Amino acid sequence: MTFAAPGPADVDAAVTAALAEDMGTGDITTDAVVPADATLSLIMAARQDIVAAGLPVAREVFRRLAPAAALGVETSDGSPIAAGTVMMRIEGPARGLLSGERVALNFVQVLSGIATLTHAYVQRIAGTGAVLLDTRKTVPGLRALSKYATALGGARNHRLRLDDGVLIKDNHIAVCGGVSEAVGRARAAGLTAIEVECDTIAQVHEALGAGAERILLDNMTPDALRRAVKVAGGRVPLEASGGVTLDTIRAIAETGVDYISVGAITHSAPAVDVGIDLAGD
Repeated sequence: MTFAAPGPADVDAAVTAALAEDMGTGDITTDAVVPADATLSLIMAARQDIVAAGLPVAREVFRRLAPAAALGVETSDGSPIAAGTVMMRIEGPARGLLSGERVALNFVQVLSGIATLTHAYVQRIAGTGAVLLDTRKTVPGLRALSKYATALGGARNHRLRLDDGVLIKDNHIAVCGGVSEAVGRARAAGLTAIEVECDTIAQVHEALGAGAERILLDNMTPDALRRAVKVAGGRVPLEASGGVTLDTIRAIAETGVDYISVGAITHSAPAVDVGIDLAGD
């Protein structure tokens, strides 16, 4: 499942929290040195090749602090753009724009970083038939925005929240005493589309026998993944996960698994280089 762009409530909550964190009681420097009637013309531009993300969020930051500003977004979220590309033109009250530029840039740099790294992973598995998935390993409070950014980069979203899908993990299995017992309890609770995390081929057999409808293969070698694909025989989708990197993802995809989930695209994506400068500089 791929989620649509985050709703107004998601953007509102993220911007409200970020501005409260950054502003405190106010921007004492800007208020002291910048005349109240001063205006600015600014350009936000990429300083490296990226996949753009987060521009609507940045726009909301400026709208909050400089409601009279003219905000011209020139790059669509999800667009691959080259270094030097103008992403947004901003003109309006200097105080509000200067107070908001750091928060606006933080959102664009972080979300574009997620989209850019995700795109790199997607390119590595092109032609294999495997689909890249994100995970719940996101910065607290930025779940919806982070998953939006992975979708812009070409990934498919895994569950958004704990109420969004069933995934029986190793600790669930340990508490229940086994895969079959855990799956049975889930079915008795009326749950469907049950996915089970398996660490061994023996657990794959057990999960299939218990009626799991999807299997997550955790930290398996490519040889073990190929064995799991043979055992499953196409009866259920298989998802590989655990320690996947740009260097290893192609070999994992070529084992025949259907999905590969990667936490690094959200928890370890480096922020990209995007800047805001005076127009004409």
